[in-house]
Amino acid sequence: MKAIAIEKIGGGRPVKMYTLSEYLLKEEKSVEKNEFYNGQIIQMPGSKATHNQIGGNVITAINIAVKPLKKFRVLTSDQKIYIEAENMVVYPDVLVICGAPQFWNGREDLIINPLLIVEVLSKSTRKYDKSDKFMLYQNLPSFQEYILIEPNKVHVESWFKTADDTWNKLTVNDLQKNIALRALNVEITLADIYEHIF
Repeated sequence: MKAIAIEKIGGGRPVKMYTLSEYLLKEEKSVEKNEFYNGQIIQMPGSKATHNQIGGNVITAINIAVKPLKKFRVLTSDQKIYIEAENMVVYPDVLVICGAPQFWNGREDLIINPLLIVEVLSKSTRKYDKSDKFMLYQNLPSFQEYILIEPNKVHVESWFKTADDTWNKLTVNDLQKNIALRALNVEITLADIYEHIF
């Protein structure tokens, strides 16, 4: 898995390598978001207004849906996830945790217990989000559900981890229907996800 991600990102060119500590120091001062891939620092592409709108809509919809349950926390795309098994730091678009957040080595910028992760797809990240990044997230013991949202058409996928460690896919393409967030035991409407988009 590690080799796949590094080869994809590095593209075969010589790349300066950093320790995790060096990356975290640089990231604290950076005006742009950068992810960390086992020694490589990779600048993230900027997102467009549609992408940001959908991300905001999802955060609002999930917050409203889980508020009565009082056990989930919804975090934005500024929250980093650390995948210790692969020595990688990534930024999801949205993540949800159950109960108290767990931080790597007590660092509040590195969450290690996401329950549900949402990625809004883009031309530059679609292939990675649907394959390598999904596989990376599966190294997190707490991770149970992965939501992928197409920004240019009504299409939402949910991948849910079952008791036997297999992943089941659910797809919804109708703006008038709901998507079940099975890890949270709630539903949100596609109309809310795509508000002001379609």
